[in-house]
Amino acid sequence: MSKKEKVLDTILSQGMLPLFFYEDADVSFEIIRAMYNAGVRVIEYTNRGKEALSNLYNIKQRVSKEMSDLYLGIGTIKTGLEAEAFVDAGADFIVSPIVDSEVAMVANNYDLLYIPGCMTPSEIHVAQQYHAKLIKIFPANILGPAFIASIRDLFPGQLFIPTGGVEIEAGNIAGWFRSGVCAVGMGSKLISRNVLDKRLYSQLYNDTLKALELVQLSK
Repeated sequence: MSKKEKVLDTILSQGMLPLFFYEDADVSFEIIRAMYNAGVRVIEYTNRGKEALSNLYNIKQRVSKEMSDLYLGIGTIKTGLEAEAFVDAGADFIVSPIVDSEVAMVANNYDLLYIPGCMTPSEIHVAQQYHAKLIKIFPANILGPAFIASIRDLFPGQLFIPTGGVEIEAGNIAGWFRSGVCAVGMGSKLISRNVLDKRLYSQLYNDTLKALELVQLSK
């Protein structure tokens, strides 16, 4: 099985994709360790600051030694140059808020899972031309579960993951899965700035356990 297939299978099994960025690489690593200890095996680190590239490289070296079964991808990738740089730094998969042909080309050249962000049926159609097995619906809080329910029959077999505003709440998560998604992206509702700044690793561990449980109940 290729890495692309393994990453996709892990996201589907986990039912959620945690995502975050923090300026400090050591804190970022501890955040990842807390979620790993709660059962997470695939995480998206986002390209949201000038430290992202060096942090990913640093974190990936440590993860490889301590958490060898964890897949660590990079998000918020908008250009082919960014994609190349982060793949060189060790990214296991690529997530984007947009559909971009050069980013798709880099992912496909390295046989990595490419998860582009889409907001319209036209964008979903284009993403499919770039062999996107999993498509991010973004921003999910604006589109809502009704959007997924309305368009999923237009794209039979396509896998969707909403990102943006998904909450650690039974009704919210269940609503997304009822609409037809295969997993949910969990950002600031799980890994808040408060958790990051105050190093609330125990709280994050407990919240991650809860989120994973709610997801499994909703799938």
